[in-house]
Amino acid sequence: MGAQSLDHALRVVLDTNIVVSALVFASGRLSWLRHQWQQGAIVPLVTHDTTDELIRVLSYPKFRLSSEDVKALLGDYLPFCEVVDIRDSEISLPEVRDPNDRIFLAAASAGNAGYLITGDDDLLAIRANFAIPIITAAELGISLGVRE
Repeated sequence: MGAQSLDHALRVVLDTNIVVSALVFASGRLSWLRHQWQQGAIVPLVTHDTTDELIRVLSYPKFRLSSEDVKALLGDYLPFCEVVDIRDSEISLPEVRDPNDRIFLAAASAGNAGYLITGDDDLLAIRANFAIPIITAAELGISLGVRE
């Protein structure tokens, strides 16, 4: 992907379940999302913590993915991502029920994301308390004019 694509792409944070659905279920309801980052319409923002969580989740036995499968899936995602450096002391985040969700809020805030994309009810519940819009994948699809 060329630098000019990055200049016009929508910067987003995708929670782990969204990324896993787009990667693992190639014909699933979020398969369109993979095409969006491949075509440069969106640039997913990642941090060390969000990437670690993605690797951990892709390694769950229920997905039955070999280490080579995991590497291939990461290779279809990470090259399209922008790495965001987080300095927790500089970021003020709203309270969220699940402390594990803070990594996505921090990534969105530090990366100045256009959206945080999630299906997580805990994150969706704090939409009004966070400066970055928190939306569902379906809402992103509507925003991008994508037909699922």
